[in-house]
Amino acid sequence: MKGWLLAPLMVFLTAQVALGAGGRISEDTEACIECHRSVHPGIVAGWKESRMAKITPAEALKNIGLTRRISTEKVPYQVAGFVVGCAECHAMNPEGHRDTFEHEGYQVHAVVTPKDCATCHPVEVRQYGENLMSHAYGNLNENPVYRDLAETTAGSQTFEDMKTMYEKADAETKADSCNYCHGTEVKIEGVRARDTGFGEMKFPILSGWPNQGVGRINPDGSKGSCAACHTRHEFSIQMARKPHTCSECHRGPDVPAYKVYLVSKHGNIYSSLGKAWNYTAVPWTGGEDFTAPTCATCHVSLVVSEEGEVVAERTHQMNDRLSWRIFGLIYAHAHPRSPDTTIVKNKAGLPLPTELTGEPVVEYLIDANEQDKRRETMQKVCLACHSHGWVDGQFARFENTIKSTNEMTLTATKVLLSAWEKGAAKGLAQKDSIFNEAIERKWVEQWLFFANSTRYASAMAGADYGVFANGRWQMSKNIQEMVDWMQFKLKEKQK
Repeated sequence: MKGWLLAPLMVFLTAQVALGAGGRISEDTEACIECHRSVHPGIVAGWKESRMAKITPAEALKNIGLTRRISTEKVPYQVAGFVVGCAECHAMNPEGHRDTFEHEGYQVHAVVTPKDCATCHPVEVRQYGENLMSHAYGNLNENPVYRDLAETTAGSQTFEDMKTMYEKADAETKADSCNYCHGTEVKIEGVRARDTGFGEMKFPILSGWPNQGVGRINPDGSKGSCAACHTRHEFSIQMARKPHTCSECHRGPDVPAYKVYLVSKHGNIYSSLGKAWNYTAVPWTGGEDFTAPTCATCHVSLVVSEEGEVVAERTHQMNDRLSWRIFGLIYAHAHPRSPDTTIVKNKAGLPLPTELTGEPVVEYLIDANEQDKRRETMQKVCLACHSHGWVDGQFARFENTIKSTNEMTLTATKVLLSAWEKGAAKGLAQKDSIFNEAIERKWVEQWLFFANSTRYASAMAGADYGVFANGRWQMSKNIQEMVDWMQFKLKEKQK
């Protein structure tokens, strides 16, 4: 590529302003763009609108204090003076990438990973590594209980001799369902040749690709995908700060944050006034840049008051402002100490953070002092707009909701345990799946859908969603249906 592109590159150098890049582009990135602006015009157009296409790392380092957007103190000299383009990401750390391949004289890889981004953002990458999201693939696929739930959700069913049978989901189905958000394991399966507009070229065959799940296992051994929130190739902070980005994975009845947000007072303000807000300012000033929180305000962003006082530090460990893990598995509980939840075992030997009867497995969970610290951090964000009386009342209601939804889940669990004991269903004692019978699926809905929705509605001031839409009414109705189902099965056994 280098030889036969010299003439076009000279022309291209004079056209950088027309392209839209504001800083100096490296020769390697220029070579990438020369071809890819015709092959992938959307990618190039997105990149040229990005901040990375306009500011060099060296210039970014000149920002001081809270206005700095990169967390490194020193950028490698090879990239410091150039804007962050194709080569700076896709040719970063080639020796560490199993997916690195020779491409027109360059060593490149398709999968850009947190290790690559850590060149400029080491603090954010370290924080993300302590986040449950970064372990989402393993926490699902290496936990036999959760894996069984995923299999009975995504796997195919057959019906023969008046019985249903479950078949395990294939890799593509998993990638298109649970692993879309949790992440896939991207592996190199070989190399294949392909005819292109520039002649025949060889490319690696990747399984588990495409995927930008939050816990993706990358070919360089790292976990996660920064593009899950900072979507390629603009990597926009504005996009990451808007709730639509979070809705991609936080929309369903198991984690209904987006749906609850839309019907909350905060969501109402965002929908009505959000078009006038400033989503790109760093730091982000409450009352000036925005007048109601988005997901990022509460969980991620560096937020300051109009006087410049820090309300909340920037963090990419999304749970360090959360005292409770409310999408209860099976009950709401204090957050795990480690982001790797596969190490958790309850007294019954199950890989769960609570017993089936609700008692927390305290040795694996944060203690009361850490819970208080995280609660205080979150409340500081709330207090930027609300009085202490308002905030205290909101948190008191929320924690009461945790108590009541755990109690309703316990009631449903007692019904299920009774069904197992009386022989109306097969459970743990029979070494059977605990998710494949009607009463067991109703039990799952009790905590995975209805209790979770009620807690989210309470936490995010979207209470109506947690009453009749998908919450308290459904929890009560579901328990009665579980009892009726068990009684029907027992009467059938007596005939």
